[in-house]
Amino acid sequence: MRTESAQGGGSGEAHLVRRLTLFDSIMLVVSGTIGPSIFIIPADVLRAVPNPGVAMLLWVAAGAITMLAGIACAELGAMFPEAGGQYVFMREAYGAFTAFLYGWVLFTAGNSAALASMAIAVALFLGQAVPALGAEQVLAAGSLFGWHVQVEQGSVVAAAAVIVLTVINLLSVKLAAWIQNVTALAYVIAVFVIVAAGFALGSGSWSNFKWESSAPISAAGIGVAMIPLFYCYDGWEFLSWVGGEIKNPRRNLPLALIGGVILVIVTYLMANAVFLYALGASGLARSTTPAAASMRALFSADVGRWLALFIALISFGSASVVTLGGARIYYSMAKDGAFFRAMTHLNPRRKTPSTSLIAQCVWVCVLILSSRYDQLYTCFIFMMTLTYAMTVGAVLVLRRTQPHRARPYRCFGYPWLPIIYLIVALAFVVSTLLTRPRESLLGLALAVLGVPLYLYWRRRAGRARGTTADAGGSV
Repeated sequence: MRTESAQGGGSGEAHLVRRLTLFDSIMLVVSGTIGPSIFIIPADVLRAVPNPGVAMLLWVAAGAITMLAGIACAELGAMFPEAGGQYVFMREAYGAFTAFLYGWVLFTAGNSAALASMAIAVALFLGQAVPALGAEQVLAAGSLFGWHVQVEQGSVVAAAAVIVLTVINLLSVKLAAWIQNVTALAYVIAVFVIVAAGFALGSGSWSNFKWESSAPISAAGIGVAMIPLFYCYDGWEFLSWVGGEIKNPRRNLPLALIGGVILVIVTYLMANAVFLYALGASGLARSTTPAAASMRALFSADVGRWLALFIALISFGSASVVTLGGARIYYSMAKDGAFFRAMTHLNPRRKTPSTSLIAQCVWVCVLILSSRYDQLYTCFIFMMTLTYAMTVGAVLVLRRTQPHRARPYRCFGYPWLPIIYLIVALAFVVSTLLTRPRESLLGLALAVLGVPLYLYWRRRAGRARGTTADAGGSV
């Protein structure tokens, strides 16, 4: 069977192989974006904005803002259809140093902490569905260098989930894509079924969509609501990370980004609608587990356990996408000589970045077992938002610095739509810096710690090129 090389070339060098179809790519956007947060965040939004109509509009607005970034990223993805996504875009627009800092931040805490948190979500919801696997059960406790250390069952289950996902990705990118396809489809279909059954058979009320509070809608409240909303829409960018394995990427990558985000918006609106129908705005705002509370109100208490199992499955699918995409970033960095050389290794038979996947797995398991993943992720919300602004800014930069490069897809509404996104994203960055300076500055500090490593790797790569040149000249 003939396969299309991801990077081209007819040499014997191992390359990633293009196996991901348009359907795979759309499902990757859906499963990468949709996760357990949709079952919690609707309550946070209504606590900040106690008007169901305004809350629903904010869900659409956050999706539209995400779409602006996706459209810009689609132009970049079609220009540079190779593994690495945002890392490659930043390298081309801002240079190797900025690209390295992006990848370093992603490895140390951004992507790794996100994967850890998703794996923890798998363990928590699985424990609710199967009491014997309760996440809080302590398996071992003791003292290490004066520090109290304990291992909870949830941490072990979460680490096991990461290991299983890593093994799957080592075996086959297509198998990993199949898993995220199944979980994404299961999520979308289940939401449609829940919505249809809830409205047709559930014990809700259409009056719950009325504004139940006299509290005014403030700009501050809207700003607070947008923080969890942006988090809920995070994950669309994973598709660009596997650009080197998408079939016909110049067509399929932009189509998948735009189509996937639209599907996510529709799904989120449907989920919010059924939650409001079941609980009303005030009831939803008071709930700590909106999805389970809605199912109890609409149907019965027994439905809650099945829902918990379902959420665990969705979390597993989302973690699969992060596992798949993150390893490709580190692989691309290593190929540029800006990361551990071993990260360039591809399994010669399966064409998967095996060393990158294993290193990612080990570090994520350390974060899970150390119980520090949540703090790291909080620190890097600021950094990740900044990277999205830089990604969209790369469209403006490359239009000026590389005007003649082929652009199979051009960003719609250029330059105004990218500029609008930059204004919104940078306002969010400044707000985060002012309201959470400790976490933001800690993120910047950890990024700076990567500078000595960058200088070392670049110096080593320079020596290697010099040695090669000398050898070639002596022939």
